[in-house]
Amino acid sequence: MSKSLAASQKVMKSYLSELLTDESEQLEHKEPENQKLEKLLENVTPTTTLPIEEKVTTTKAKAKVEIPTAEPPVVKKSAPVIEEAPAKDIELQTIKSQKGITVEVRKDYREGSFQAMFFEVAGLTIAVPLIELGGIHNVEPINNLMGKPNWFKGVMLHREEKINVVDTAQWVMPEKCDDKLKDSLNYQYIIMLSNSQWGLMAETLVDTVTLEQSDVKWMENSHKRPWLAGLVKDRMCALLDVDALITLLDKGLDVYQA
Repeated sequence: MSKSLAASQKVMKSYLSELLTDESEQLEHKEPENQKLEKLLENVTPTTTLPIEEKVTTTKAKAKVEIPTAEPPVVKKSAPVIEEAPAKDIELQTIKSQKGITVEVRKDYREGSFQAMFFEVAGLTIAVPLIELGGIHNVEPINNLMGKPNWFKGVMLHREEKINVVDTAQWVMPEKCDDKLKDSLNYQYIIMLSNSQWGLMAETLVDTVTLEQSDVKWMENSHKRPWLAGLVKDRMCALLDVDALITLLDKGLDVYQA
């Protein structure tokens, strides 16, 4: 058992090393072209239509103040329903776009220290930001469904709640999952992803650790692996971007279709 576990851990460490080198090499090669575009986009973004939208809104507001004095009954009905609704819509869209920008940067664990929980699958250690952990359940009987991807283990009922169970090893590293590895897996826990119905299978729960920002090699602008928030340096393990992972699972995509 110790020999097979050691061999498995070597495979997983080499796999993570590939992730690190592949990601860093791609960023270095694409930096001259991509970063120019990104800088241009960054320069454009602050000067976009935000001030223009505010000016348009104020001018419309003034127009609406003058019109009611002309014909109160007709203008009162048209102002809130026809004219003011679009103005409010524009403001709401601006707020949504601002939230959309902050959702990616807003993540609490991207500022200061944060806690992460570590678990293992086939010798591979994976970390989840504690703030995005939806809960932990013991593995219970799972109902298999036809026509689903290989990584979709099935549906597990827990207190009348349906949990979509993911075979973590099959999702993260399908090319490594031969029959020998599959037979050696001993899943015992379900790691729930935030408030979603998705749960990752885990063999063992390792521990919970407080990390600093410098403890993680963050994957900035990682379009190839959006599910990978970064790599915890001292443990050489993947830190999951839970929101991105949920999006991929909802679309039925695996690690290579991302």
